[in-house]
Amino acid sequence: MTWTLIVLAVLAVVLWSFYISWRASRLDRLHNRAEAARTALDLALVRRAAAASELASSGLLDPATSLLLADAVRRVREVGQAERDLAESDLTRALRATLGDPDFRKEVVGDDSASTHGAAHQEPDNQGAHSQGAAELVAEVEAAAQQVFIARKFYNDLAGRTVYARRRPLARVLRLAGSAQLPGFFDMDDAMAGESIE
Repeated sequence: MTWTLIVLAVLAVVLWSFYISWRASRLDRLHNRAEAARTALDLALVRRAAAASELASSGLLDPATSLLLADAVRRVREVGQAERDLAESDLTRALRATLGDPDFRKEVVGDDSASTHGAAHQEPDNQGAHSQGAAELVAEVEAAAQQVFIARKFYNDLAGRTVYARRRPLARVLRLAGSAQLPGFFDMDDAMAGESIE
C-alpha cells in the first residue's frame, strides 16, 4: 500500500512537471510569435510610408495634397515609439483623403474617357504609359495599406492571447513568463474605407 502511494505521488509530480513545462514552453512560443508579428507589422508600416512618400513625390497630386501627405510621412519617420500610433493614424487619414477623392481616382486610376479628347490624341503612348504607371503606384499604396491592416490585426490578436496566457493564475504564481516583456497592443486608425481599398 505504501509503495503504491509513493508511485502515485511520483507519477503525479512527473505529470505536474510535464504540464508546467508544457505551459511554460507554450507561453514562450506565444512571446516569440508576438515578437515576429510585431516585426512584420513594423516592416508593413515602413513599406506603407515608403509607398506614400513615392506617391507624394510622384507629381500625381496637387501641391497642397502632396505637401500634406509628405508631411504625414515625415512625422511617421521622425516620431518615437510613444507617439508612433498617432503619427501612423495621421498618415492613414492623409492616404484616405487622397485616395478617397473621386476626382483623383477618376483621373489617375480609371476613367479613360478623357483620353478620347484633345491633347490625349496627340500623345497616346505617353498618356497610356503615364496612366498605367499612376495606377500601379496607387495600387502599390493601397496594397501596402491593406498589409498594415492585416499585420496589425494579426499582431494584436497574438498580443491578446499572450497577455491572456500570462494572466492565468498558474502562469502568474509560478512566473512562467520569466523576464519576457509583456507585449503591448498597437492601436491606430488603419481603415482605408470607401473607395480607397476595393
